[in-house]
Amino acid sequence: MIDSLKQFLKLESASGILLIIAAFLALIAANTAFSTFYTSFLHLPLSLQLGPIELDKPLYHWVDDGLMVLFFLLIGLEVKREFLTGHLSQASQVVLPGFAAIGGIVVPALVYMFIVRDHPELWDGWAIPAATDIAFALGILALLGNRVPVALKIFLMTLAIIDDLAAIIIIAIFYTHDLSVNSGVFALLIIVALCLLNRLGVVRKAPYILLGIVLWFAVLKSGVHATLAGVVLAFTIPMKTPNKQPSPLLTMEHGLHPWVAFIILPIFAFTNAGIALGDLQWKDLVQPLPLGIAMGLFIGKQIGVFGFTWIALKLKWAKIPEGCNMMAFYGVSLLTGVGFTMSLFISSLAFDGGASYGDTDKLGILMGSLLSAFIGYFVLSRAIKSFPSATPAPAKMKKHHAQKATD
Repeated sequence: MIDSLKQFLKLESASGILLIIAAFLALIAANTAFSTFYTSFLHLPLSLQLGPIELDKPLYHWVDDGLMVLFFLLIGLEVKREFLTGHLSQASQVVLPGFAAIGGIVVPALVYMFIVRDHPELWDGWAIPAATDIAFALGILALLGNRVPVALKIFLMTLAIIDDLAAIIIIAIFYTHDLSVNSGVFALLIIVALCLLNRLGVVRKAPYILLGIVLWFAVLKSGVHATLAGVVLAFTIPMKTPNKQPSPLLTMEHGLHPWVAFIILPIFAFTNAGIALGDLQWKDLVQPLPLGIAMGLFIGKQIGVFGFTWIALKLKWAKIPEGCNMMAFYGVSLLTGVGFTMSLFISSLAFDGGASYGDTDKLGILMGSLLSAFIGYFVLSRAIKSFPSATPAPAKMKKHHAQKATD
C-alpha cells in the first residue's frame, strides 16, 4: 500500500488527478444535501491577532490570500531557477515557447473582450482565459506515456512558466486597488532587507522566511494582492552558495513542491470549484461571461499558441524541435486552454469570487478547460502514434542485453 502511494506521488499526472478529484468533490458538496455545510465552511470566520494588529477573514479568503502565497512562492523559485540554469537561461530555447506564450495571452483576451464587448462590467475578466494550469496540462501529457518527445514536454513547460510569469505581472498591474502608502513603504523596506541578505551572502533560510512572513502581512495591508509577496521572496532566495553547501533555492523548491501539488492546490480547487448547478439553466451557458471565458480558453488559446508557433517557424525565428511535428504542437496548443487553477484565481480577483454572477465565471472556466483537455488529449494521442517510444520496451531491452552478452 505504501509503495503504491509512493509510486502515485511520483507520477507527473498525480497533481492533476488530485485537482480533478478535489473539483469533483466540490461540485458534489455544492449540489447535494451538503451544500449548506459547504457554504458555511467556505465562509467560516477565522481571525489572527498580534497585539493591535488583527486579520479577520472567511476561510476561502485565507486560502486565496494565505495558502496560495506558497503556490506563488514555488512559481517564483521555479522561474528564478529556469532563468539562472534552466530552459530560460538561453535565448535560443526561449524564442519558440516565448512567442507562443505571447499569442496564448493576447488572443484569448481578445476573444473574451469581443464576446463581452457590450458589457463593460465584465471587462475586468479579460485575463481569466489567458492562464494555463501547468499541473493539469503536464498531467494530461504524462498520461500519453513515453512516446511524447521530451522536446514537446520542454516546450509546454517553458511556455507555462512564461505564462505564469506574465500572470504574476498582470495581477500586480491590473488587479491592485486602494493602495495604502504606509504599508507599501513598509513592504519596500522589507524587500530591501531581503535583497541585503542576498547580497551579504546569507544562505540560511530562516531569516528569509521570517522576513517573508512580515512582507506577506505588509503586502496584504498595502492593497497589492498578498500572493505577490511569495514571488518577491522567491527572487531574493540565493541559488548559489559557498563551500558547496546545499542551494537554499533548490532545497526550498523541492521541499515546497509536494505540499503545493498535493495539498495546497487541491484545497484551493475544493474551495473555488463548487458550482451550484441547480441554480443554473441551459441559457446560462451562452451568457457573455461564461461564453467569453470558455471560448477564450478553448478557441483563443489554441489559435494564439499554435498560430504564433507557426509564425515563428515560418519566419525562421526558431526551428521545430527534433522528433516533433505540427500536429503535436496543435495538440499542445489545445492543452494550454486548460486554465483551471490560475483562471479560478484571477477570476476571484476580477469578480470577487464570482458571487455576483452566480458562479457563471467558474462554469466558463470548467467548460473551456474540459473541452481543451479532452480534445487536446485526442489530438495528441493521434499525433504521437507515429513517434518512436522514448524508452525501449522491456522485451527489446532484454534482447539487446542478450545480444551484447553474446558479442
